[in-house]
Amino acid sequence: MTAFAFPGLNLAITTPFDSNGKVDLNRLDELVERYLAVGVDGIVFSSGTGMHVYLTLEESKSVIERGVRTVAGRAKVIAQASALLIADAAQRTQIAKDAGADGVMVLPPFFEGPADDDSIFDFYADVAKVGLPIIGYNVPQAVGVRITPDLLRKLCELPEFQAVKDSSGDLVSQVSLIQTGLAVINGADPLVPFSQLAGCAGLIWGGANIAPRACVAVVKAAREKRWDDVTALWAQLEPLMSLLWQGDYVQSVYAGAELTGYSPGKIRKPFRALSADRIQALRKAIGPLLAQETAK
Repeated sequence: MTAFAFPGLNLAITTPFDSNGKVDLNRLDELVERYLAVGVDGIVFSSGTGMHVYLTLEESKSVIERGVRTVAGRAKVIAQASALLIADAAQRTQIAKDAGADGVMVLPPFFEGPADDDSIFDFYADVAKVGLPIIGYNVPQAVGVRITPDLLRKLCELPEFQAVKDSSGDLVSQVSLIQTGLAVINGADPLVPFSQLAGCAGLIWGGANIAPRACVAVVKAAREKRWDDVTALWAQLEPLMSLLWQGDYVQSVYAGAELTGYSPGKIRKPFRALSADRIQALRKAIGPLLAQETAK
């Protein structure tokens, strides 16, 4: 059996912005270097955490191209290629392929789109014609389409369809996907150790922007089946990851990364700055991690 292409911790990296709200590619270079130094296995550019839907096509293209060049083969590169129109999703996938990305992550049609299995299969089949590995996306609470075990089996008949990222936050449903024997990537921050114990193939993790050292450590411990260490590490990470999942996810990741020294700059509109109470809650959750994350 061919080894899975995207194991370990794939960081859904923030997209940095300058004081004028423009994408800051120089800061992106700096963040990429720092996250690689910590030991992430892959990086997802133009991710949901990286505000994919609030980037223009040209901005997303520039982030992906710069990201591939900066990573320079030192980790796997995944590009978000989601779009409502099949032609647009295929175009974004072609951009990622031309840039040298290792794969793309693609949502099913996510606004008043079809929900039947055949239509979802046809959508991914058209994107697959570009010829780049695809990670599907299961986030039914946001999209209205649930990737079931039966649909996953059907999608994996496409050679390019490599895995599904499950961000449902429902461990029981995720385990049912894992039990197909097909590759499932966990995308729900609070489920990380439980998904690893259940046998997920990898992780795409936005919260790791805030505490990359602790996140790399817990993934490494799970890979080595050091479950006592996983438990101890997760006791420090859990308050933060649960807080992120309670709401204002993207804003909280941007603010939290600022607090631990991985600042992506000011978040772009339509997002607003977090309330003082939310910032204080973030500070409290980050507290046990701060010394490790800011150590030189």
